[in-house]
Amino acid sequence: MAERLKARGLLGEMAAEFAGTMILILFGVGVVAQVAAAGIGDHDSIAWAWGLGVTLGVYTAGRISGAHLNPAVTVALAVFKGFSWRKVLPYSLAQTAGAFVAALLVRWNYAEVLAKADPGHTIKTQGVFSTLPGNGTLPVGTWGAFRDQVIGTAILLLLILAVSDVRNSPPAANLAPFVVGLVVVAIGMAWGTNAGYAINPARDFGPRLASFLTGYGTAWRDQYGQLYFWVPIVAPVIGGLIGAGLYQVTVARFLPPGTEPEVGRVPSPADYETA
Repeated sequence: MAERLKARGLLGEMAAEFAGTMILILFGVGVVAQVAAAGIGDHDSIAWAWGLGVTLGVYTAGRISGAHLNPAVTVALAVFKGFSWRKVLPYSLAQTAGAFVAALLVRWNYAEVLAKADPGHTIKTQGVFSTLPGNGTLPVGTWGAFRDQVIGTAILLLLILAVSDVRNSPPAANLAPFVVGLVVVAIGMAWGTNAGYAINPARDFGPRLASFLTGYGTAWRDQYGQLYFWVPIVAPVIGGLIGAGLYQVTVARFLPPGTEPEVGRVPSPADYETA
């Protein structure tokens, strides 16, 4: 019975990760499709929609799974915060599946305007679904994009841990998801040039696979013809570990002891009151 309840709990957490990541990608990939294919909006609208997508995704899944929505977050929490390693792969698969399904919905909904803007479904609109070095146009190569993803995801994880640590000075009144969304907006506005700020393996691979299966033959490569899909998978995981490690070394170990919520969960208002 205990094993059945444990399995059911994991299933619920995976469902929440799927739903939360799907919400994130519906807004994130949707806004890029609108800008790139229809010319409605600009870089700022992209940055804001991605940030709001993160906020709404975290509010969707937070109380059940912790709303990691990102394998780099899940791995970093397993390494530094004691999150169960047996959940890392299930969480990552659920996140990627949610991103994949959301991207299919965006692809279907924007099929007409994408076909109008790019009849051959080429690298021209590939960036709607997945990232490219220099956003497909600027003189940035594979390793420049790799470096960028390490730095960007390190910033993301350091700040996620900072704003979710109840021993620190976290946002109160359940505002942590909103602040995490602002973190993503800021990263998009300051670190979006070299690699499109994927900072999330599921966010990139799920939509990349969806685009490949729906006509984008160039999905796995960059504008130079090089295999690129691995960069937004490997670099964010490395960057996430660096950022989480920096937070532990420079801030967390100096904080006073206190009661923390279960690893990977979004703190409740009561956690803030008792910390």
